[in-house]
Amino acid sequence: MTTGRLHSWDLSTGVDGPGTRFVAFLSGCPLRCLYCQNPDTWHMRDGKSSTAEDLLSTVAGFAGFLRAAGGGLTVSGGEPLLQPAFTRALFAGARGLDLHTALDTSGALGVRADDTLLDLTSLVLLDIKCWDPAGYRRLTGGELAPTLTFARRLAERGSPVWLRYVLVPGHTDNPDDVQALAGFAADLGNIERVDVLPFHKLGAAKYERLGLRFALRDTPAPDPGLVERVRAQFREAGLKAV
Repeated sequence: MTTGRLHSWDLSTGVDGPGTRFVAFLSGCPLRCLYCQNPDTWHMRDGKSSTAEDLLSTVAGFAGFLRAAGGGLTVSGGEPLLQPAFTRALFAGARGLDLHTALDTSGALGVRADDTLLDLTSLVLLDIKCWDPAGYRRLTGGELAPTLTFARRLAERGSPVWLRYVLVPGHTDNPDDVQALAGFAADLGNIERVDVLPFHKLGAAKYERLGLRFALRDTPAPDPGLVERVRAQFREAGLKAV
């Protein structure tokens, strides 16, 4: 029996993989992204203990609907690779229910994803948060290199990937950085699409409740022209960008 720390779960359409998804949000994350919308998932202690079997029994109740809606199970967070055994057990159970599986990860802990876990993963939603290593460190508190190593490993395996890029004015909008990331992604050969996600402040109230300072509270959302420019840069590299 495999036990993990679960923050919550929800049903979503269009943002966590193809079709309608059962999304399990696991607790715990090694990064502290300035734009994080879920600071309540940072610590393992903030989640509730759950066995994979108990959570999968809930998933099973939606399985027929999820299959009909072209969806499946997405494990997100927090960072699911902080709990690789729990994530692996969830994906194994989902495959037993004939469900598509998606791993939503920063890739920072990609070394913890063994081949068995990746064999059970239908799609990786990979967040490359910034191309510039110094900018990545300022934005997340972590290092970029492990994510790029994981991206290359996924490419070598031929694992399908949707690249996710949060567009934050003043942090991730540098044209040269975007162009370099687009070239890197195109060369991998396994990037099915790029989701350019405009920065927003919908999670600001969570910071207030937790007594935390939201570092980007004065940062504006990107204007539509900037969003389209960044998407166009990915398209110019031969990638599908939405």
